[in-house]
Amino acid sequence: MRAEGYLIAPSYADSDVVVVNTCGFIDSAVEESLDAIGEALAANGKVIVTGCLGAKGDIVKATHPRVLAVTGPHATDEVMAAVHAQLPKPHDPYTDLIPPQGIKLTPRHYAYLKIAEGCNHRCTFCIIPSMRGDLVSRPIGDVMQEAENLVRAGVKELLIISQDTSAYGVDVKYRTGFWNGRPLKTRMTELVIALGELGVWIRLHYVYPYPHVDDVIPLMIPSSSAGKVLPYLDVPFQHASPRILKAMKRPASSEDNLARIRHWREVCPELTIRSTFIVGFPGETEQDFEQLLEFMEEAQLDRVGCFSYSPVDGARANALPDHVPEEIKQDRLARFMAIQEEISTAKLKRKVGSMLQVLVDESTPRGVIARSSADAPEIDGAVHIESSSTLQAGEFATVRVTRSDAHDLWAEVA
Repeated sequence: MRAEGYLIAPSYADSDVVVVNTCGFIDSAVEESLDAIGEALAANGKVIVTGCLGAKGDIVKATHPRVLAVTGPHATDEVMAAVHAQLPKPHDPYTDLIPPQGIKLTPRHYAYLKIAEGCNHRCTFCIIPSMRGDLVSRPIGDVMQEAENLVRAGVKELLIISQDTSAYGVDVKYRTGFWNGRPLKTRMTELVIALGELGVWIRLHYVYPYPHVDDVIPLMIPSSSAGKVLPYLDVPFQHASPRILKAMKRPASSEDNLARIRHWREVCPELTIRSTFIVGFPGETEQDFEQLLEFMEEAQLDRVGCFSYSPVDGARANALPDHVPEEIKQDRLARFMAIQEEISTAKLKRKVGSMLQVLVDESTPRGVIARSSADAPEIDGAVHIESSSTLQAGEFATVRVTRSDAHDLWAEVA
């Protein structure tokens, strides 16, 4: 839209057309998406809907018949056609350009870098492959060029994402691509090494615990020559009971994840591990849940999110027997998060008195909010800098931790 000369407005009132991007994965995401569409209709009235919810039949039109158009994901041409129908393309030779780094909606100092789309796995609770298809890895030269453009434009942190980051390149048999005339295999390890040379923070998300991930851990050692690959891994374990993992059809379900975590921490003691889990999956017994709690006590993960199982239209898990009653799911969720809060509180307390490098996210009259290598934006904790500092968003700083709670740290500029 920006390349065609449209202006991106900051509010409903200033907009001629509103485009709502949606998620259709779990019930709560569907509700949130439908609420966002309703809010846009009430505040503006001219709404185009795109994203995964648009691929789920007539749910959008049935709920909000006033929307102008509905498309599924990856529908740039269809969305633009709907925009053109409502608001003809302006002609301005001075704005019909797009900067080399593209247009992004995150703050200037960090950006998400998507390296692949789709997934080859068929987890029984997930419908992503039916909406987004099998794994398609982006050419490594394109990924590196985008990364380089973003860094040139001022980005200080790249968050590497896909549905299965560990599988990058599997679909193209790890073929060799080129970046600046240099051959690079289309594989996670080679990609991470190359990204580490850009001199910014590199943060890895959605990394399944396959054996070859072991090769990436040495690149995260702070004294490593790889550059600034953060000692941070987002690994969606989902459960710890072998029986439930098998019912989920999780990749790497037979791996000894505790042994792998111990090995990773031996190689890189500074490593932060984030994960997500599902409680109340169909067939989960109290014994299965206790196995999960034992895993949590043993693994001592740094950052954890947890969801109670939610049926998703089209997911094979819906047909599994022995669905867990809602009250039991909520009880298990509360027990799980209570244990994780204890773990997180103790881990953060041990950081009091230590020195950290942080990246500033926001500077307000009330104080400065920053993040350390252990904190991904929006999903992890923050570092609150208490002194009346002149730090600005996008700056790095060295701070001394003064106190902590279950999720966040407070610090002063060193």
